[in-house]
Amino acid sequence: METAKVGRTVKDVSPHEFVKAYSAHLKRSGKIELPHWTDIVKTGRFKELAPYDPDWYYIRAASMARKIYLRQGIGVGRFQRIYGGRKRNGSRPPHFCKSSGSIARHILQQLEKMNIIEAHEKGRNSRMVKICCIGAGYVGGPTMAVIALKCPAIEVVVVDISVARINAWNSDQLPIYEPGLDDVVRQCRGKNLFFSTDVEKHVFEADIIFVSVNTPTKTSGLGAGKAADLTYWESAARMIADVSKSDKIVVEKSTVPVKTAEAIEKILTHNSKGINYQILSNPEFLAEGTAIQDLFNPDRVLIGGRKTPEGQKAVQALKAVYTQWVPEDRVITTNLWSAELTKLAANAILAKRISSINSISALCEATGANITEVAYSVGKDSRIGPKFLNASVGFGGSCFQKDILNLVYICECYGFLEAASYWKTVIKINDYQKSRFVNRVVASMFNTLSGKKIAVLGFAFKKDTGDTRETPAIDVCKGLLADKASISIYDPQVTEDQIQRDLTMNKFDWDHPIHLQPMSPTTVKKVSVTWDAYEATKGAHGICILTEWDEFKGLDYQKIYDNMQKPAFLFDGRNVVDVEKLREIGFVVYSIGKPLDTWLGVMPAVV
Repeated sequence: METAKVGRTVKDVSPHEFVKAYSAHLKRSGKIELPHWTDIVKTGRFKELAPYDPDWYYIRAASMARKIYLRQGIGVGRFQRIYGGRKRNGSRPPHFCKSSGSIARHILQQLEKMNIIEAHEKGRNSRMVKICCIGAGYVGGPTMAVIALKCPAIEVVVVDISVARINAWNSDQLPIYEPGLDDVVRQCRGKNLFFSTDVEKHVFEADIIFVSVNTPTKTSGLGAGKAADLTYWESAARMIADVSKSDKIVVEKSTVPVKTAEAIEKILTHNSKGINYQILSNPEFLAEGTAIQDLFNPDRVLIGGRKTPEGQKAVQALKAVYTQWVPEDRVITTNLWSAELTKLAANAILAKRISSINSISALCEATGANITEVAYSVGKDSRIGPKFLNASVGFGGSCFQKDILNLVYICECYGFLEAASYWKTVIKINDYQKSRFVNRVVASMFNTLSGKKIAVLGFAFKKDTGDTRETPAIDVCKGLLADKASISIYDPQVTEDQIQRDLTMNKFDWDHPIHLQPMSPTTVKKVSVTWDAYEATKGAHGICILTEWDEFKGLDYQKIYDNMQKPAFLFDGRNVVDVEKLREIGFVVYSIGKPLDTWLGVMPAVV
């Protein structure tokens, strides 16, 4: 279906531009046979009005032709859902939804007669494509919500075994905080987006199954502390094989080791019962805090599949979903192994940039250089760029450390020990930065925190999210507690229950399902959690800023200073505050990578 300009297709123009031009073309052709009821709208049993636009039938026909061209097997039932409702169209039949169905059937007949669509494309007996996502977490929930919003002809169901989590997705209080997510879910939920605990039912019905389950780091056995634990992935694959009665496209959404698809393929094919499975790798590249915008306007969408005809057909099927809103040139297709490795490599390289700039921050403090100026100057080099050059107390989140450790393990398994050692240093620098920060706090405050109150502002691993997985705040708080400090914590999106869990769990436990189940945390002595920054800092000897929440920039630091013990210390682990202004107020300020306060310069060296 080409538009007026040679070489331009329906995909190259906006929906409004296309429908306007094509509806005019249909009207000019004179081949559309208008039904007698197109000039009225039935608003009640004995009430009729004129339509808003007398050409509404041509506009509807152009819109339907466009949707059929883009989506193929879309049927009357789906057109009812798209165009149904109390709209002033020609609505002779008494029920609005039935009316939309009648209109759709009539238009399909007209388009077929004009050879604009073929009989098999009109989709009268076709059904809506169904997608099921196993896992309702930080990746599965937002990703499926955006697919549902952008692809109204697709039914999307997110399933999870956690009743509490699914109930939260079906409520006004979503289980995760992400800017813009509430609005997306509100627009789609109950229409073509659903959340359910009936996992097997929806897997059975699905055409495409996304698997977005945890792949935690193993805590015991072979590869403990480095290798990815694929227990939950294998369990999902076996369940898919058990309940499936029709061909499926199974999509890896979780970050997995290279060659995982091969293992999953073996499980499915050995239990296939004659069913054809195609495995695709479609890793996520979301940044928490900007996930919705990342999904709306991604840098790229990566799809890896087998190079067989069946594999490429599956790749194109998934590509057709994304290209309903993502420009085709941003959708990259590769083989399975390239897609799996790309995700690990991308996270490792991003984390390496953070560790690189953090290693320079220590040198800045020792020499009087300013890390902000250094990073800016380095980032102006077009070969380097400015992103991920913000010095901080360290990186966190569910991916970076886990994926690097996984990469280290894979390198070791293949005998690439030098490569494994190289990537280990990224983790070592990150751990060093956190311990260096704690040491700076202790050394600055007369080499002891015993009997002192430290206010911690921010606990999430970054701003605009409530996610605390691998947050640097955990290790920093544990370090402060080890030196006998009392801690008062404030974070606008992290609950007291979550903080207590994080401070009592063993390393890597956060990524196991038991962490999602209700439990009574063991209260950490000398830790309190408040819901107000001023309350947290009241009577404190020092403040540690560990998350770059925007609100921390606008706090009344004069008020905070007046209510603190003196000398009042502030340790900025995210370079949030204006150092000079706070020093004018009276604070002793330490900001990572910035020239040291005179006071700090005479303290013991921190290494």
